[in-house]
Amino acid sequence: MKISILGAAGGEVTGSAYLVETDRARVLIDCGLFQGGKKADVLNVPPVAGNERLDAVLLTHAHLDHTGRLPLLTRTGYQGPIKATPATMELTALILRDSAKLQVSEAERANRKRKAGRPEVLPLYTPENVEVTIQQLAPVPYQQALEVAPGIRATWAEAGHMLGSASIQLEVQDKGKPKRVVFSGDLGPKGAPILRDFEPFHRADMVFLESTYGNRDHRPFEDTVKEFTGIVQEAVQNGGKIFVPTFAVGRAQLLTMLLAWMFRNKKVRPFPIFLDSPMAIEASKIYQHHPELFDDEMNAFLKQGAVGHDLRTLKLSITAEDSKKINDEPGPFLVLAGAGMCNGGRIMHHLRHNLARPETHVAIVGYQAGGTLGRMLVDGKKEVAMFGEKIQVKARVHTLGGFSAHAGQKDLLAWFETIAPSKPKVVLTHGEDEPRGALAKLIQSRFGLRSTSPKLQDVITL
Repeated sequence: MKISILGAAGGEVTGSAYLVETDRARVLIDCGLFQGGKKADVLNVPPVAGNERLDAVLLTHAHLDHTGRLPLLTRTGYQGPIKATPATMELTALILRDSAKLQVSEAERANRKRKAGRPEVLPLYTPENVEVTIQQLAPVPYQQALEVAPGIRATWAEAGHMLGSASIQLEVQDKGKPKRVVFSGDLGPKGAPILRDFEPFHRADMVFLESTYGNRDHRPFEDTVKEFTGIVQEAVQNGGKIFVPTFAVGRAQLLTMLLAWMFRNKKVRPFPIFLDSPMAIEASKIYQHHPELFDDEMNAFLKQGAVGHDLRTLKLSITAEDSKKINDEPGPFLVLAGAGMCNGGRIMHHLRHNLARPETHVAIVGYQAGGTLGRMLVDGKKEVAMFGEKIQVKARVHTLGGFSAHAGQKDLLAWFETIAPSKPKVVLTHGEDEPRGALAKLIQSRFGLRSTSPKLQDVITL
């Protein structure tokens, strides 16, 4: 049995994809897009050739860095099932449709600026490619072993990272010998609002563990809420504007509910909030479809009162014109707009108009990959390039790590602790070199287990 590492390795945190091969079957775990500039663009090819045998694709969750290459796979010939939890299916369809629109838009913009004699720029995939992919999505339940390929049974367990997210356990019969391989997927922090906590597996021969925050813990959620509340209170008092680069799925819903809590508990008087993301608006509707995935605190909050009343100042910006009109609004107001890493989307235009203004607040609430504008802001750059211009950064940039949807070091170890007594081989992926190295040292000192940190295209045998 061998597992090829086709993404999220060698210090890379995007592009997740693992090909599991036995003497009887081939299964792909995730099929994510690489993100973060021209270097990433070169890597965005199908992880498996379409004319090669592939029995199934299994998804841990819907984020683009775990699903974004699916249309490349289906476009080149894959016609089999893409198995995922029902919420992941709905969110994957939403995210891929948005990605396709963005691919087409970026290609059109590049072609308008293309010099004579240069080849035409083509999108990675089109909306038509995505619709084909969506037809291949197939639902799976949590905590029920299903045969997904000859000799391979898979079980999905709650990962607590986003709506529908899961870790996946494979029970494999390879040359008559049973083996268990667990893929953590992206794990969420324990105690985070809205979603249930992760449910770890108990046995494995090999574990693929994410390590995005393997070298540190996030600030406690309660402290982050207090800091965010302070930023909002100051901005409202001074008529300021707050811009939050927001992942449309997960972070947008968390922050919207947090603002509802602030208004309900009179932490701040209601003021205009703009949800400037058609995808976040649609994602919020999908969240409403799945209250069975909410934790007890979220369900109690919903029973206490009408969230719609709390959020009566929330305005939905659906069209590009709606988004442009925000620039004419007087403060105070808060804008939630994508993309979460400031690598595209409507947030770019808001930042272009407001980064040079010292009264502006920018709240960074999620992981920022290297090479993205969001990472440059977090790193304190005083000047950034946007749309061919150099923009001075005079806005106040706040990094609010406690809102992360990723488990910190303590929670990663808590998830692994349950499975550690079975003495699995440990493979650390989905993390930059420093976090991976720190987590590897802790796993060795605490559990006596050595870890492997593979590079892209490495093949691991079991």
